[in-house]
Amino acid sequence: MKIINPPGWPQPRGYNNGIAADGRVVFVAGQIGWNAQQVFESSRLTDQIDQALANVLEVLAAAGAGPEHVARMNWYLTDVEEYQAGAADVGTIWRRHMGRHFPAMSVVEVARLVEADAKVEIEATAVVPR
Repeated sequence: MKIINPPGWPQPRGYNNGIAADGRVVFVAGQIGWNAQQVFESSRLTDQIDQALANVLEVLAAAGAGPEHVARMNWYLTDVEEYQAGAADVGTIWRRHMGRHFPAMSVVEVARLVEADAKVEIEATAVVPR
C-alpha cells in the first residue's frame, strides 16, 4: 500500500488522506460492539469500539487478511462527545488492534444505529497483495 497525503498538507492524526493499493479486495460489513453471540458486554463507547475492531479483525482473518491490509475504514458513532472524551482510550485500543497502521478513514456521528444498544459501527475495506 502507498500512503497518499498531498504535498503541503499537514500530516493527519490517526488516519491518512488516501491509500493506493493493488490486490484482492475484502469488504467487511459494519461491525458493532457485540460479541460473537450478539450480546453487548458493555454500554461504554470505548468498550464497544474495542469489540467492534476485534470483530472487524476476526472477519479479516477469516479472509486471510490482517490489520495491515486495511485500506479504508468508516466509523459511525451515536455520540461524538463521548468519542472525544475517550480519545486517549480509543488510541490505546487502536494500537492494540491496528498497531501503527492508519488507513484512509471517516468518523461520522449518526442519530442511531439499527441495533438500539449499539454506539459504534465500523466498516472496513482491505486489500490483500496477490
